[in-house]
Amino acid sequence: MKNKQQVLNMLGLARRAQKLTTGEDRVLAAIRGRQTGLVFFASDGGASSRKKFTDKCQSYNVYLCTEFTRAELSYAIGSSRSLLAVMDQGFSTKMKQLLTTS
Repeated sequence: MKNKQQVLNMLGLARRAQKLTTGEDRVLAAIRGRQTGLVFFASDGGASSRKKFTDKCQSYNVYLCTEFTRAELSYAIGSSRSLLAVMDQGFSTKMKQLLTTS
């Protein structure tokens, strides 16, 4: 639980540092361009979008996190979003580390 809160706090930091990308098209472009190592998809997001991003992340070896709800992600970054890509290697590495040890 503590690690989840730390990840949400780091998402807020990444947002303020302008290291997040949102929106299906921009996140897909980031995955294809290998500009991201971590994608967040809301656990209560749409099934067809979830499948699309699960498949895309697997084929490009990008870590996909579906642990958070849309409300949690939106609150963490201060705007309503259900899909986020972290565009900074340092943030990605630390968040993945926290997610895999929780």
